[in-house]
Amino acid sequence: PGVIHVASRTIATHALSIFGDHSDVYAARATGFCMLASSNIEEARTNAAVSHLSAIEGSLPFLHFFDGFRTSHELSTIKSISDTEFLKLVNYDKLNDFKKRTLNIDHNIQKGLAENEDIYFQSVEARNKYYNEIPDIVNKYMEKVNEITGTDCKPFNYYGDPNAENIIIAMGSVVDTIKLVVDEENKKGKKIGVVAVHLYRPFSQKYLLNVIPATTKKIAVLDRTKESGSIGEPLYLDVIAALNNKNIEIVGGRYGLSSKNTTPSDIYSVFKMLDTNLQNNFTIGINDDVTNLSLEKTDYSINLPAKEIIIYGFGSDGMVSASKDILKIAAKNLDK
Repeated sequence: PGVIHVASRTIATHALSIFGDHSDVYAARATGFCMLASSNIEEARTNAAVSHLSAIEGSLPFLHFFDGFRTSHELSTIKSISDTEFLKLVNYDKLNDFKKRTLNIDHNIQKGLAENEDIYFQSVEARNKYYNEIPDIVNKYMEKVNEITGTDCKPFNYYGDPNAENIIIAMGSVVDTIKLVVDEENKKGKKIGVVAVHLYRPFSQKYLLNVIPATTKKIAVLDRTKESGSIGEPLYLDVIAALNNKNIEIVGGRYGLSSKNTTPSDIYSVFKMLDTNLQNNFTIGINDDVTNLSLEKTDYSINLPAKEIIIYGFGSDGMVSASKDILKIAAKNLDK
């Protein structure tokens, strides 16, 4: 067991970018790490604890990630929870088993073996039982941590109309933006929703099906990466595989590469596409005038409560001075 906490950022392709997307996390899929995604700071606190607790009990390594800059550099206020509260949840029997497997002259173990074709395949498949157990272990600790923090984190969380026909599936900070659009459109009588992915690996068909409304007809999966040459992006392909025997139309698209802003207008264009003509392999947030894959963006506004302001796209490296100036302007206009 072990845990790595990652502020997810862009992997260089045609050019170096220091900004954020999920290309680094997706590139680590083949490592065998279990992966937990957080959408905001409060979830990051919850899933950080769940990662360590699940790694100890499940004897597998975890990668807990959240959006670089957008979440990692956000200043926010959450309820403080003492470490002793989380330590009460540790499975100390499993922790001691782990310590007994450390390299020590008093422990009769061997590591760093070489295996040939007679046994290597069998050893790989023998791990299956550990991965099969992880979704239930993660769910168990999410429930325990939720009791302490007052949160409601699950392997997959659904938000929206319980009888939704069109939904978006995504992970990371974009989920909070999607929720704004879901709230606004549901007030107008639309039946839409969003599934936030938290347990990305192992991908659990059982827990995904637990939250998708039975009324769902169409799904758009949003990926924050571009895998050139693939028939679809990673999360989209996972959802396709998990729901292959369901009568649901599923399309996939890309957003937010290298911290490209994704606004409520962009999300509205996805729901509008689901409500009209489905388009697979789409992009939002940019104008793709080369391969023409971008969804049409329309003017869209959300009526926020009085004296509340939301500013999109800040917290990114290189924007510190500009952010300060614009925040001052926003503060002056808050009462207008």
